[in-house]
Amino acid sequence: MRIKKINKENAKKIINWKYEPPYDFYNMDDTDESLQELIQYKGIFDDEELIGFYCVGSFAQVPFGREIGSYPEVEGLLDLGFSMKPKLTGQGFGYPFISFIMDEVEQKYNLNIIRLTVAEFNKRAIAAYKKLGFATQTSFIANDTAFLVMVKNL
Repeated sequence: MRIKKINKENAKKIINWKYEPPYDFYNMDDTDESLQELIQYKGIFDDEELIGFYCVGSFAQVPFGREIGSYPEVEGLLDLGFSMKPKLTGQGFGYPFISFIMDEVEQKYNLNIIRLTVAEFNKRAIAAYKKLGFATQTSFIANDTAFLVMVKNL
């Protein structure tokens, strides 16, 4: 796997990814705003195939969670978000995929803590995060969806 900046062509591919229910919650809207946000992210490639992406900082936070104070600022903490291509999900690739991203951000940033947010219904992602050493710090509900904020101390 390797990482490179997402261009408009790859952003359009991601916008067209379609997840099966209940994961269709993660489907993106085909808007210019979505496109502009995605080109701020980093793509994960296997050979030349785009297999996922990651984002950091406020891009990795649920806006409502930010509004209600679920993301206190902590020195050495990085908010991390990521997604894998739908056809690769549920096949055991999550652990190596997330490990690869975590190795990258640990090398790139001066970190003590990684924080991520996940929809509570996403049990398979939560299981992978726990296996990687994440623990639930808090939770909140936004637009009728419960979210867990999980952290890992490095």
